[in-house]
Amino acid sequence: MKLGILGGSFNPVHLGHLFLADKVQSALNLDRIIFVPAYCSPFKLNIEGMDSNTGDRVDMLSCAISGDMRFAIDNCEIKREGVSYTVDTIEDIISRYLPDGKPVFIIGDDLAVDFLKWRDSERILLLADIAVVRRMNTAPVSYPFSHIQLDNEVMDISSQKVRQKIKEGSDWRSLVPSGVRAIIEDRQLYGYTAQWEYNKEYSKVIIQRVEAMARDTLNTDRFLHSRSTALLAADMCRRFGLNPSAGYLAGIAHDLAKQLDGKQVLKIVKSDKDKHSISDLENEKPNLLHGKAAAVLLREHFSIHNKDILEAVAFHTMGSAYMGPLAKVVYIADKTENSRNIDPVLRRMCSAASNEADLDNILYAVLEKTIVKLKAKELDLSMDTLLLLEKIKEKKN
Repeated sequence: MKLGILGGSFNPVHLGHLFLADKVQSALNLDRIIFVPAYCSPFKLNIEGMDSNTGDRVDMLSCAISGDMRFAIDNCEIKREGVSYTVDTIEDIISRYLPDGKPVFIIGDDLAVDFLKWRDSERILLLADIAVVRRMNTAPVSYPFSHIQLDNEVMDISSQKVRQKIKEGSDWRSLVPSGVRAIIEDRQLYGYTAQWEYNKEYSKVIIQRVEAMARDTLNTDRFLHSRSTALLAADMCRRFGLNPSAGYLAGIAHDLAKQLDGKQVLKIVKSDKDKHSISDLENEKPNLLHGKAAAVLLREHFSIHNKDILEAVAFHTMGSAYMGPLAKVVYIADKTENSRNIDPVLRRMCSAASNEADLDNILYAVLEKTIVKLKAKELDLSMDTLLLLEKIKEKKN
C-alpha cells in the first residue's frame, strides 16, 4: 500500500487540509493518506490548551473524513504525549503499516523553508519522500533538499484564521466541513457561544445523523417536506421561546417511518416498550401510525429520550388533546410548511415574523382547515383530532 502522511495540529481541521490531502492522493496515486494530529506541535508551542483538546480535534477529524476510505487517522503522537518529532512518527508508521516503498510525507511550503533545521532531517529524507504543497506561495519555490513539488491552488484558510473568526463572531462556517461545524457549535469550542444550552439529545451532531437517515430512507419530495417542516418548526420555536434545535430535530424526524408499509409500521409500534395506544382507526389504517413508529425509531436508533421531542413526533399526524407546546409547533409546521398549498392568511399566521396570534390560535386555525380538508375527501376523522379541537376551542372561549 502506498501511503502518505499528513501531520498537523488540525485545531480545527478545515477545508484547506482536505483539499491538500485530496490533491496529493490524486496526483501521486496514493492508496491512503494518514492524518496524524499532534499532541503538542514543536511549531505551535504557543497555542494555549492544544494538549487539552486532543479529543475534540480527533473527533473533528473523524467527522471530516467520514466515509472516505482514502483517509485514515493515527493518534500515535497523542498517545506519545509531549512534543513529537517527525522522524519518530515516520519510523513508527513504517513499522506498523509496512507501506510499499517509502511513504510520502506531506509538508506545506510555510514549513519547508526550515526543513533542514528539523531534528534528524537527513534521516527523514532517507525514510520518506517529501511532497511540498503550496500554502503561501503561488509560484514554485526551490528548496535545498530532494522533494516533490505539488502544483496546487493556494487556499487562504488556516486553523488560526478559523479560530480567530469564531472568537470574533465573524463568518467561519464555510471554512470547515459541516460535521466539524456541528462539533464546534455543540461543544462551544474556540470561544463560540450559543444562545441555547447544549443538550446531547438534540445536539447538532445528532441532528445531522437523524437528517442523514431521513435523506436515505425518504424519497426526494418527502425529505424536502421534512426539512421544510424542520425549518418552520425551528422558526416557530424561536418565536414562542422554545429551543429551536429541539424543533428542528422533531421536524426532520417526524416522517422517518412514512414510507414503510403498514405491516412494518404496526410491528414497530406494537414492539415499543412504552406501548403507544392504537385506536381502531389506526389498526384499520396502520400508516396513520407512522408518527408513533418514527418516535420509536428516534429513541431506539439515536437514544433520544426527551419526552417533548418524542411526543411531537408521535402526535404530528392526528394530534392529541394533551400535546405540549413543542408538539403543537410540529403539528402546525407539518401542515403549513412552504411546499404546502395553504390559505395565505393561515400562512401569515404561521410566519416567524408574525406576531398576530398565539400558539393555540394558530393551532385552532390549522385544525379547522385540516378537518375541512379531510371531510372534503370523505376521510375518517380521528377522535384525537376532534378532542384536540374541542380542547383548544374551550381555551379560546
